[in-house]
Amino acid sequence: MSPVHFIDDSDQQVKHMDLLTSNDLIQPLSEALLTDDVESLVARENVEGPDLISRLMNIVNDICSFGDYRRIFKTECSSLTRRIKLLAPFFEEVQDSKAGIPDQAIARFKRIEDAVQDARELLRSCYSDSRIFLALEHETVVKKFARITSALEQALDDLPYDILQISDEVREQVELVHTQLKRAKERADAQDLQLYSDVALVLSESSNDEARNAALKQLSEKLHLKTLSDIKQEERALNKGISNGDYQTERRAEMTTLLMHLKEFAEKYNGLPDSLPSAENVSSENLSSPIIPDDFRCPISLELMKEPVIVATGQTYERASIQKWLDAGNRTCPKTQQVLPHLILTPNYVLKSLIAQWCETHGIELPQKTPSGERETIDVLLQKLSLGQPDVQRAAAGEIRMLAKRNAENRVCIAEAGAIPLLMKLLSSPDPRTQEHAVTALLNLSIHDDNKGAIVNCGAIDPIVEVLKNGSMEARENAAATLFSLSVVDNNKITIGNSGAIPALVSLLQDGTLRGKKDAATALFNLSIFQGNKVRAVRAMVVPPLVRLLKDPSSDMLDEALAILAILATHHEGKAAISDASATPVLVELVKNGSPRNKENAAAVLFALSQNDPVQTAFISKLGAYGPLMELARTGTPRGQRKASALLHLLDKNEKGSY
Repeated sequence: MSPVHFIDDSDQQVKHMDLLTSNDLIQPLSEALLTDDVESLVARENVEGPDLISRLMNIVNDICSFGDYRRIFKTECSSLTRRIKLLAPFFEEVQDSKAGIPDQAIARFKRIEDAVQDARELLRSCYSDSRIFLALEHETVVKKFARITSALEQALDDLPYDILQISDEVREQVELVHTQLKRAKERADAQDLQLYSDVALVLSESSNDEARNAALKQLSEKLHLKTLSDIKQEERALNKGISNGDYQTERRAEMTTLLMHLKEFAEKYNGLPDSLPSAENVSSENLSSPIIPDDFRCPISLELMKEPVIVATGQTYERASIQKWLDAGNRTCPKTQQVLPHLILTPNYVLKSLIAQWCETHGIELPQKTPSGERETIDVLLQKLSLGQPDVQRAAAGEIRMLAKRNAENRVCIAEAGAIPLLMKLLSSPDPRTQEHAVTALLNLSIHDDNKGAIVNCGAIDPIVEVLKNGSMEARENAAATLFSLSVVDNNKITIGNSGAIPALVSLLQDGTLRGKKDAATALFNLSIFQGNKVRAVRAMVVPPLVRLLKDPSSDMLDEALAILAILATHHEGKAAISDASATPVLVELVKNGSPRNKENAAAVLFALSQNDPVQTAFISKLGAYGPLMELARTGTPRGQRKASALLHLLDKNEKGSY
């Protein structure tokens, strides 16, 4: 799988983005076997297919809503959630299929529903229940994860793929999940022996203070009960469980004791900070550590500040903490609650010097400086973006664009300094060059994965789409490239699809320069991996220009057009649109004379067109496809061989009148 290369956009060189076929994105796995007990299971169930799929989709949505698991069983919860989310496109395709769930498959889907329902309850428990309770019930919870993993793996074990109208890509994704569940089941019985040991030490009356403190340190980190606010949240969850009668009487005493020890530990060694001392420093000598002056603590993290910065209200915060606050969409000062007139973060060099002097006087190691790149230059440029005249803003945006292109460290520093909201505002600038600089700077910043979320969270998608619709050609090209970069994150595919970007990308595909068309094609391909965006692309009339590109050898867009058509053909509306565009003759010609990758994608589209359509199948045969398909089945790429063989099977059935 080739990486995406962003080449210097200022010298008009074309950014080269190697398109991937859908087969590159999902590793093919072995064929699943259909067992003999499916029909007997059907008799025991009386479930309507559409309702069953709707319930499955609702369960998946519930699981996705739980958020990040930053607590005990984080790995297990995250893995199970990720695997269930990967099944969503499968449920969507079955839901979109005209045939729905065949009777023979209803029992199998009911078993999937039972497994994901159990998964939802376990995940909800891990997300909201008392962490201390989960620690004490660790063995039971681990067994539940093992049981649910096994149940879901078995439910997927004999899916009747041959009677389900789903695409090869989605089938391969389901098989990938199936394989992952098998591997997880084999190692699901592993226990956290250290957790048992730490709990036993804390509850033991004979353990000494040093051993107990070390165990409490480990427990506080593993259970994410490091601060007094964490402890208060845990206390509420514990009291709620006790009042609901959720916990056995003998467990209540242990849970209360553990909570008391953790609370005392946080108060004794922490006071109110957001983090605990390291394990090796938990000893009596910590009690004599100097008290950090309140002015040296960040009002958000309550930790000693490394890079103090001043916001518009005059309050000082740690740069990383206030930037995280702003990236979350907040536009007020956390301490005063005043609305911030601008988002510039100005370094507080005086306070930083005082903190350094205090650390030196008390023999404390100076806070490690965050890698700064060209921080001072960046801060000055951001002030110009925020307060400068239009020509000053244009020049500053151009410099930030080039700094962001230079290296990864600069991309981190520019984002942390608060550039993203300021650049977003410049996307609506009436000056075309300022707009170009702003969108290209965001493109360069988006190369760093951590910046993708910050760009989306600050609401930049809609302004980027506006540039894509109405900007200069260079701005439109780089807006398309930015949307591609952001769409690498799966959740962003949905956000971008909902923003109206797809019709604008189709427009660029039709009237852009070669570079613009390639940027638009790359973004459209990546967005169309999400099932819902396939429909949007088809309804935005993407198929006719793609077919025109197939018929124009001089377009230099053959690979891109075929790759998009191959993924759209897996949806019934895409299949109909391709057929209506009279693409079949040129596809057959590409199977005969195209490159290996073009033959593969052309065969994939032809196979999709032929399924359940004897007229189309007969037409393909009439165009002389049989011989080239035989050759492709013998010498093509693995995916090309598979598609060619499947299509030959349909041609043979149609020839014999047994379609």
